[in-house]
Amino acid sequence: MKSMTEIPSSRSVALFRKKVYDHYDNHGRKLPWRKNLTPYRVLISEIMLQQTQVERVIEKYSDFLAAFPDFPSLAQARTAKLLAVWSGMGYNRRALALRSLAGQVRLPKVRDELLALPGIGNYTAGAIMAFAFNLPVVFMDTNIRRVYIHEFFQDRTGIHDDELLPLVDRTLDRENPRKWYNALMDYGTKLKREQVNPNRRSLHYVRQSPFENSNRQVRGKILQEFVRESRLTAAQLVKRTGCDQDRVQQNLVQLEKEGFIRKAGRSYTV
Repeated sequence: MKSMTEIPSSRSVALFRKKVYDHYDNHGRKLPWRKNLTPYRVLISEIMLQQTQVERVIEKYSDFLAAFPDFPSLAQARTAKLLAVWSGMGYNRRALALRSLAGQVRLPKVRDELLALPGIGNYTAGAIMAFAFNLPVVFMDTNIRRVYIHEFFQDRTGIHDDELLPLVDRTLDRENPRKWYNALMDYGTKLKREQVNPNRRSLHYVRQSPFENSNRQVRGKILQEFVRESRLTAAQLVKRTGCDQDRVQQNLVQLEKEGFIRKAGRSYTV
């Protein structure tokens, strides 16, 4: 059974906000997606940041915007070009999800409408509402979780997000949620660098499985070959990737189902 969360006093909330904002004002990260804000740019950065390190996203973000500066250009992107620009980011289905939702005339501000779009879950919906529209919503990610566990649950393990969300709600700066969440993210990054990760005490903590020899690696190798050449056979892909024939064939079937590639006779095209 989850413990009841003790709601902090107004004074405790003020002290907590001051600590987080002091760090942000003195050491906040200068990230490219925090400049020249538009809903489109926020969307691109948030989808990119799903399961990808910030440093890698910094490298790719500007290139992606140069290739696809707005919703119409992304909606019309050819798969081969989209994958070429996305190359190196991993989890390539995110690129297809972005293109799929780019046909929207505008990005909605309502959580349920955002959740109905491909590739957008609870966290991304909340992040878009806060960062694109400066709306006072409550949401959770790994950095936010780290901050609240460190500050409010120092002597506990097995902490459920349901215990943290009331604290996120109670301490939220409703006048400027965009700045507040940026500050929380940066404070959480600082904590990760300086100590044993507090998230290990979360009930939701899961170690990421190794990439080497994983199915993700096989998929990535196959798609990388399609970036180099748009029409390939299964036999050519086995030879070029050095992967097991059965694993290559299984992934080709799945990639076709997901819309990455099309079968044309004995070959596959992108």
